[in-house]
Amino acid sequence: MVTSKATGNTLQEPSKIKVLFLCVHNSARSQMAEAFLNQLGGDIFIAESAGLEPGILNPFVIEVMQESGIDISDNQTRSAFDLFKLGRIFHYVITVCDAANAERCPVFPGVTKRIAWSFEDPSSFTGTYDEKLAKTRQVRDNIRLAIEELVNDHRKAIG
Repeated sequence: MVTSKATGNTLQEPSKIKVLFLCVHNSARSQMAEAFLNQLGGDIFIAESAGLEPGILNPFVIEVMQESGIDISDNQTRSAFDLFKLGRIFHYVITVCDAANAERCPVFPGVTKRIAWSFEDPSSFTGTYDEKLAKTRQVRDNIRLAIEELVNDHRKAIG
């Protein structure tokens, strides 16, 4: 609630667009997407993330997000089913699974719009530490670009 200085009346704040990012383990891609949307579009969006089989946060993801100025090291992985049981309703559910695992990506009922974004899974990366880090940076940057586009599109739509 906001009080108008001019009239003293209480005004209803416009509600934010609720977005759920889903992937299999909620350990990398969905965590990055949630963090970027809350940072870049927090004025119009509220983002959460969850997974089908919650895992452990990927240490490469924690590192590359810190490079972007976002600390997700204390984030917990969450279950999509737990959010469903809580009766959570979202305007958008965006899956961020790679094409190879798209069939395992959870479906969340009761949403206005479903979107599928395909990003590589950092847990599948092989190679040296530096090679895995570089590949994870690429995924981070691709997710950030998708989030920027989503935010810009909604800002244009609302004027």
